[in-house]
Amino acid sequence: METDRSAAAVANRDRIIEAATRLLADQGREAVSTRAVSAAAGVQAPTIYRLFGDKQGLLDAVAAHGFARHLGEKTALAPTDDPVEDLRTGWNLNLEFGLANPALYTLMYAEPRPGEPSPAAVTALGILTAYVRRIAEAGRLRVDVSRATQLIHATGGGTTLALIATPPDQRDLTVSHLAREAVLAAITTEAPATRTPATTAHGPAAPAVAAPGPATAATTLRALLPRTDVLTPGEQSLLTELLDRISKAG
Repeated sequence: METDRSAAAVANRDRIIEAATRLLADQGREAVSTRAVSAAAGVQAPTIYRLFGDKQGLLDAVAAHGFARHLGEKTALAPTDDPVEDLRTGWNLNLEFGLANPALYTLMYAEPRPGEPSPAAVTALGILTAYVRRIAEAGRLRVDVSRATQLIHATGGGTTLALIATPPDQRDLTVSHLAREAVLAAITTEAPATRTPATTAHGPAAPAVAAPGPATAATTLRALLPRTDVLTPGEQSLLTELLDRISKAG
């Protein structure tokens, strides 16, 4: 009997989210009222409150569901050997997702609650952090991971929202590309530079590699620090503090 009730609750939850998602896409956020959703889903209004707590809980579930579906469509994209290019791909996918799902994207990013981002936004930020950390591990991040992530998040999200608000026939997508490249120029270094090796008596000389500055080196080591277990917790904490200080000063 308990299993039957659980299955019914899951079915009701899925039906409610799908109904709310359709209303959001077709008519906008204001159309997602408890009365309209319960009618579209074929459930009583108290069912919505029992499953989601309140309307905000329902909207959070809709945003999380839509974002999870978007992620599911993109999981086939495997990381490449160039983490900066992977970040470009991620930026472009974010823009495509926003323009294809304007009401959902606006729900995720344009209605912030001070100090309390939506669950979907938290998930998105975690994915972005992973992109940025790979750049740091490759020795190509000028600033610390947290600062870079926040800059990309703010600029990419703001650019996408601005384009969503622009009539489709007036949108200039190069604005997003310019913003992306400006951010990348600010937070990343070039790939290790090589020159044509000189020929010596023993064959080609080793290529010249551009040396990173102290801030970049500190950021790289900070990103790789969790991979080592030779430090005591106190030593790791102290080294983390010192590396953060160097990277932020740079």
